[in-house]
Amino acid sequence: MVNRKLAKVSTFRYKILATVFIVLAGGLVLLPKHEKHEGIKPELLLANLISTERYISTDILADKIINNDPSFILIDVRNEESYSNFTIGDALNIPLEKFLDEVSINYLDQNQYDIIFISNDNFYAEQAWMLGSRLGFKNLHVLEGGINKWFNTIINPKKPTETMPEEQFVLYSNRKAASMFFGVAYPEQFKPAKKDKAIVKTKQPAPPKKVIKVKKKKKAPAEGGC
Repeated sequence: MVNRKLAKVSTFRYKILATVFIVLAGGLVLLPKHEKHEGIKPELLLANLISTERYISTDILADKIINNDPSFILIDVRNEESYSNFTIGDALNIPLEKFLDEVSINYLDQNQYDIIFISNDNFYAEQAWMLGSRLGFKNLHVLEGGINKWFNTIINPKKPTETMPEEQFVLYSNRKAASMFFGVAYPEQFKPAKKDKAIVKTKQPAPPKKVIKVKKKKKAPAEGGC
């Protein structure tokens, strides 16, 4: 039963993706052709669409940012208002409506860097990937789960339960360290350090001073006399 359900979900997903692809492909017909790109064949694009290789996990992205990996460009495809409220790292903002502007093309049409598209979930990032792939741009990726998953895994990682395998605790530890890098504070960071008990030395009373009485010498009688 479980396998049948998974098969139905998988088939349904592919149908949805294929429908989105057809809509986007039809929309591209109405767009002016880019001078340098004739685009890739629809069947190749559909094959790439079914593949999951385009996805980048939030853990991999966090690792790239923390280690100052220079090999990628992060592009936020949401509108300017959403971008100004929050984005990930030093992401550039290229909304979908400006995707084919000359300035945008300069970032997208290159082979030197990996492009990682982000949006709240996968929806708009997937559209950006499809448009770019249709135009023949290379090295395009999508942040799996988008900013929502970024919050749930990196910014606010869920602590595993005691019954979970050790790998989950290692993953949680890594994610917690990453969240601290991105500015998240944890209560244990602010616990006061334990103070060593001061050793108080009681001052012993000084021994009483011994009083030495000095005997006065008697005056010798004066010599001579009457």
